[in-house]
Amino acid sequence: MAEFPVRARDVDPAWIEAQLARAGVLGDARITDLAWEPIGTGQVGDTARFSLRYDRHDGAVPQTLAAKFAAADPTSRQTAASFSLYRKEVMFYQQVAHLTGVRVPRVYAAEVDADGCDFVLLFEDLGPCCAGNQLDGCSFEQARQAVLQAAALHAPTMDHPLLDADWLQPNDAAQQVLRTLYPKAQAVFRERYASELAPEFMAICEDLADNLELWFDRKPARRSFLHGDFRLDNMLFDVSGGAEPIAVVDWQTAAAGCNMTDIGYFLGCGIGPDLRRKSERALLDAYCAEMTRLGVPLQTAQVWEDYSIGALHGVSTAVFSAAFVVRTERGDANFLSMARGACDLALEHDSMGKLKRRMEHV
Repeated sequence: MAEFPVRARDVDPAWIEAQLARAGVLGDARITDLAWEPIGTGQVGDTARFSLRYDRHDGAVPQTLAAKFAAADPTSRQTAASFSLYRKEVMFYQQVAHLTGVRVPRVYAAEVDADGCDFVLLFEDLGPCCAGNQLDGCSFEQARQAVLQAAALHAPTMDHPLLDADWLQPNDAAQQVLRTLYPKAQAVFRERYASELAPEFMAICEDLADNLELWFDRKPARRSFLHGDFRLDNMLFDVSGGAEPIAVVDWQTAAAGCNMTDIGYFLGCGIGPDLRRKSERALLDAYCAEMTRLGVPLQTAQVWEDYSIGALHGVSTAVFSAAFVVRTERGDANFLSMARGACDLALEHDSMGKLKRRMEHV
């Protein structure tokens, strides 16, 4: 049994006091009452906001906190545990966040149990803020802030020794399961969305499924720490009432790999085809300029192929996630949005052709 609360209803004042005291922000105050409400729309984790009352007024103590737990839904929960999603998010906050310049919530507790099925994160509440929504899209400035955050993550971790940490390595058993299940996921995706996804886009999904080994066996020349699900739904804008432009959350799909995977994924399935076509070059230029400023010189022409191939991450994520997390109306809308945007980019830039040609020369 976990030695920490595994549901919002299990959290009590004593546990929160212990976390705040360890962080040095509690002082002599004591929590006299707490209330919580669910927030967010995550499908593999449940998040809640806690409102706290104290026995004395102290400007240093937080009035609200956010906490994240394993999904209550058993399908989503088992999928997350099988691919170490909970462990990865906890380890990101424990070992990686401080190495980077990316804006993430301050964490007061980050715990995961031995089998990776239960976890808790207690962190700073960044509200009031505007949660990103890929179904609504974003402004150019929001997209620019996002790619600057990507650079703040990628540059400090480029070729970093931490990328060889055990918890960040692909689980061989899980990878084999992924390779085995992916064709089944494509079959589910085809049956479910054939009438809603343009035929030329579904053809890209089929092509990727038919060339799965090329996708899974690719190896980048250089590696960075990746968010892995770098899209609007995992970003907060106008943080703390506009005090800061952006923060990035939800690190369950963290990985080591080609930095442009995050960028291809974001511009493909994150911001919508219209903004992507209009501002693609400007956003890539901004990313490369920030990487250069942070000590990793890059130019847009140099990363173009990796960027184009990286968009296929949006295709594979949409296909696999649609089949193996609990189905919801919003989930269907999200997966279709991801697939449409990623396939649009892949079709325009011949992402599958670039992947095949690259792997022919490996």
